[in-house]
Amino acid sequence: MKAPVHVPEWKASPFVRLLLPFVAGIMLQWYLRFQLSFLIISIFSFTIAFVSIPFLPFHIKYIFRKYQGLLLNLMITGVAMLLTLLQSARDKPGWYGNYIRNNSQLIIRVDEPPLEKPNSYKAEAKVLFVQDGDSTIPVNGRIILYFAKTAYPSLAYGNRLWVNASIQAIKNSGNPGAFNYERYAAFQGLYHTAYLRAGDYKVLEGEDKNRFYAFIYQSRMAVLNTLKTYISGNKNVEGIAEALLIGYKEDLDKDLVQAYSNTGVVHIIAISGLHLGLIYAVLFWIFTRVPWVKRQKIFNLVIILSFLWLFSFVTGASASVIRSAVMFTCILTGKTFFKQASTYNSLSASAFLMLSYNPYYLWDVGFQLSYLAVFGIVWLQQPIYRLFYISFWPFRQIWSLMSVTLAAQVFAFPVCLYYFHQFPNTFLFTNLFAVPLSTLILFGEIALLAFSWWAGLAKLLGVVISWLIDVMNKVIQTFNDLPYSLLDQVYANVFTTWLLYSFILGCCAWLLYKNKKWLYLGLTAFAGFVMVQSMAHYTLLHQQKIIVYNASKYAAVDIIENNNYYFIGDSILLQDALPRNFYLKPARVSLQVKPAEKLTHLQTLAPHILKFKEKSIFIINTPIDSALSVNTTKADILIISKNAKVDIKHLNLLYRPTIVVFDASNSMWKIEQWKTLCESLNLRCHSVPEQGAFVQDL
Repeated sequence: MKAPVHVPEWKASPFVRLLLPFVAGIMLQWYLRFQLSFLIISIFSFTIAFVSIPFLPFHIKYIFRKYQGLLLNLMITGVAMLLTLLQSARDKPGWYGNYIRNNSQLIIRVDEPPLEKPNSYKAEAKVLFVQDGDSTIPVNGRIILYFAKTAYPSLAYGNRLWVNASIQAIKNSGNPGAFNYERYAAFQGLYHTAYLRAGDYKVLEGEDKNRFYAFIYQSRMAVLNTLKTYISGNKNVEGIAEALLIGYKEDLDKDLVQAYSNTGVVHIIAISGLHLGLIYAVLFWIFTRVPWVKRQKIFNLVIILSFLWLFSFVTGASASVIRSAVMFTCILTGKTFFKQASTYNSLSASAFLMLSYNPYYLWDVGFQLSYLAVFGIVWLQQPIYRLFYISFWPFRQIWSLMSVTLAAQVFAFPVCLYYFHQFPNTFLFTNLFAVPLSTLILFGEIALLAFSWWAGLAKLLGVVISWLIDVMNKVIQTFNDLPYSLLDQVYANVFTTWLLYSFILGCCAWLLYKNKKWLYLGLTAFAGFVMVQSMAHYTLLHQQKIIVYNASKYAAVDIIENNNYYFIGDSILLQDALPRNFYLKPARVSLQVKPAEKLTHLQTLAPHILKFKEKSIFIINTPIDSALSVNTTKADILIISKNAKVDIKHLNLLYRPTIVVFDASNSMWKIEQWKTLCESLNLRCHSVPEQGAFVQDL
C-alpha cells in the first residue's frame, strides 16, 4: 500500500496565494493613487499576455511559461487596485461633494434609525439630490447628520428630508497619536457632517425604504425591546445584555467597557466569531446526535448556515457579525465538499471575498483581529494543547479553553499593542471565567427571544440572565482593580509591530518544524525590535515640545521635557477621565510621557508668562489692560484662550509674538475676526479648531 502523498499546505491553499497579491494591490492603490485609465490598461495588458502564452509556438512558450505565475499575480494586483479605486465614494461619478455650493440644498434619505446622543440625535443618510437654484441634480454619497433635540420630529429609516444647512468636512483633531477618524470615516464612504436645528430641514412626503434593511432594523428594534422589557437591573446589566447579543453599544457605560478592555475580554461584548462559533458548536452537537440528520451532510450544512445567517440578520447584520458569517460559510463549505480541505484556504477565501466586497476592510481593526486570532487558533491551538496531557476531564476542558485563548492572543496582541498601547496581564484568567459565563448568557438571551411570548418563563429567564451578567461585571471589575493587572502606555509603531510579528512567526515555526532558518528569522527580528525600541526611547527621552490640544471647548496645553509633561488648562480635564482619555491620553502614550509638578527648564515669570529655556510662552485668557507699555519679554508663542477680550493690534505691539495660537476653547466667529486682523498685520497665526493641534519643538 502506497503511503499517502503529502501536499504542502502552500499548494493545498490556493486562496492564500491569491490573497497575498490582492492585499498588495489594495495597499498600493491606497498609498500611490493610480488613475483609472492606467489601471484598466495595465489589467488589459497583463490579461492579454497571460492568455496568449498557451498559444505561442512550443519553443517560445517553454521560455515564457515561468512568467505565467507572475502575470497572474499582476492581474490580481491590478484588479485589487481597481476595486479599491471604485470603492472610494468621492471618486465615483455623481458624488454630491462635486456639486455642492454655498447656497445648495440637499434632498436626503435617512439610512438608519437615529441614535440618541447626550445633546442630539445622530443618523447616517444618503444624499439623493443637490438643489442649486432652479436645477435639481441627482447625486450619490452618504453624510452624517446630527439633529438638535429641540423641536426634533420622530424620524425613522426611509424618511426623506429637505436640508438647507452648511455641511462640514470631517477632519482629524490633529492631536499627536489620536485616532485617525477622518480616514476611518472615509473608509465608510463618509466625508461630511451637518448639524441641523429646527428650520434647517423639513420632512418630505413619502418614504424610500429597502425591504431587506427595513427588516433588519425592525428585527433589531424588536430584540432591543424584548431585552429592555425582561432584563432588569442597573444600566450596566442592560448595556452588556444588548452588546453581547446584537452588538448594540449605545447603552454601555464607558468605564465598564474600559474594564473589559483592560482585562482582555472586550471581545465578548463585540458580537463576532465567538458568538457564531458558540451557536455552531451547539448546532453541530445536536445534529450529530440525530441519526438521520448526521448522515445528510449537505442538509446539515444548509441548516447550520441558515441558522447562522438568520442570527446574523436578526441581530442587526453588523459588519463584524457578517464578517464572521462569511468566514464560517467558507470554512464549513470547504469541510463539507472537500474532505482534505485546508482550513487556511477556507479562511483566506473568506478574507478574499470580504476584501473584494470592500477593500477598505483591510484597515478595519475588527477585521485584522478576527483573522489574526482565528489564524493563531488554527495554527497553534493543537500544539499548545498537546504540551500537557491531563487525564481529569474537567481540568482537560479548562486546559483546552486556555490553549484556545493563548493561541488567539499570540497573534492578536501585537496589533492590540499598536492600536491600544496596552496589554491585559490577566487575560488568561478573565477569559477562563468570562467565556463560559458569556456563553450561558448568550444562549439564555436566545432562549428569552424564543420564549418571549410566554411572559412567566421570559421573566424567569430575564432574572437569571440579569444575575449572571451582574456576576460577570463584578468579577471583571475585580480583576481590573488588581494591581499590575494592566501593562499600559506601551510604545508601538508600524515598524515595531511588523518586527514583533516576524519574531513570533519565526519562533513558532522553529518550534513546530524544527528548522533553524525560522529561528534565525525570529532572532534577527527580535534584535531589530530591540534596536528600534531603544532608538525610539532615546529620542523620546530627549524631546522638548509644546502641544496646544484640539479639545473642543477646553483649554489644554502640555509642555514636554524628556519623558515628563506639565499640564496647563481646564481642571475638568484632570477630573473627568472621558475627555482626558479622548483628547490628551493618545498623545501622552505615543510620546511616552508622565505627569510632573515641575520641569527642569520651565520657569513661571508671571501668571500668564512661562519661559522654557530661551522660549517665552504667553497664555492670554483674560482681558489685557490697554494702558500697559511694551513688555521687555518677547513672546515666541502667544496662546489666546477662553474668548479673551483682547485687541490683536495691541497684543502685537505689547508682546511682538512670533506666532499667535487660538486654542479650541474659543468660538469660531471670534477666531475668524482675529485671523483677519493677524493677516492685516502679517502676523503668523494658528487656529487649533481648524488646523488641528499646535505642536512645536522648544
